[in-house]
Amino acid sequence: MAPRGYGQDCSIARALEVVGERWTLLIVRNAMGSDCRFESLLDSLGIARNVLAQRLSTLVEAGILERIPYRDRPVRHEYRLTGRGRELAPVLAALMQWGERNCPGAQPAPDRALVHTRCDHPVDLVLRCRSCDESVPTSELVSDPGGPATGDPPADNRPLTATAATGPDTH
Repeated sequence: MAPRGYGQDCSIARALEVVGERWTLLIVRNAMGSDCRFESLLDSLGIARNVLAQRLSTLVEAGILERIPYRDRPVRHEYRLTGRGRELAPVLAALMQWGERNCPGAQPAPDRALVHTRCDHPVDLVLRCRSCDESVPTSELVSDPGGPATGDPPADNRPLTATAATGPDTH
């Protein structure tokens, strides 16, 4: 994907350079499922062949997907998420949860959820304070340009402020 030239040295702007195009996150969503082959993606997404080829190439270049041959004659590939690609799961979870609450469709939403493989239950995204370990509602969040997110890591070196949790008692 060509750089958009946001002119900002911000982690969100840099991430959008890689995944900020509509089809990109839909491809990643499908890759979190099982079959992520070119023809399957064409069918399930309804995307133009040339657009899909470009997005897949971009995702491979960015280290989000890897291209794996599954047939020799003719050569065919499938795409699998790398570790870097799997790290997008909380992003997809947040977008799914936000979309379910704020963007109702004319048709019922398809049954799609991010599921915990060990217990087979859906997960919720939970924001947790790095210091006091409390769950934090979005009404208590602010972006602090001088805070730990842009400077030194927190004292306890916990890398994430969002965690996936199962069960109905999560916020």
